[in-house]
Amino acid sequence: MTTWIAGMLMAALLAASPSPATETQVGPMDATLRGSDGKEVVLSRWRGKPVILFYEDRHSTTLNSAFKEALFERGKTQGLLDAVWVVAVANLESYDFFPARGIALSHVRDEEKKWGIPILVDLKGTLGATPWNLPKKTSSVLLLDGTGQVVFRYSGRMGDQDMETFFHALGALLGRDTAPEPRP
Repeated sequence: MTTWIAGMLMAALLAASPSPATETQVGPMDATLRGSDGKEVVLSRWRGKPVILFYEDRHSTTLNSAFKEALFERGKTQGLLDAVWVVAVANLESYDFFPARGIALSHVRDEEKKWGIPILVDLKGTLGATPWNLPKKTSSVLLLDGTGQVVFRYSGRMGDQDMETFFHALGALLGRDTAPEPRP
């Protein structure tokens, strides 16, 4: 049983997936979640520069591997990783019971070390509720400006055009071109 739970948690923490926003958010977005240490963390702590927020459920961790690879590649070649905050939120609402919660938090800590980004946990379905309204059964990608305003929102599997729309929005926030580097 422990091996199964561990395997499911590991899969849950490895990816993110997006879907187009149909509604417009008004005002800065914020939420109180938990860190891997179990302590409360507010998302507004990452204000001041753009935030790329991944909200992932355990069954959707590979939907946007191509997007993550493109983000990492452009981040390295164009210095984007220093210009933005990247924050992952694991939807672990179904693990909010003993002993699964402790196992889940342990795996989140391991993944944070592996990837070098903060991974918060949503044990109460906070980002699935108003005003966020993110789907709980897929992964979502949001781009927030430095004040916490949502400028891009996508849930589900991103296509090439969706990725370019994201990078265009990111480039506009950063005041630079984020198009892929031409290949020789």
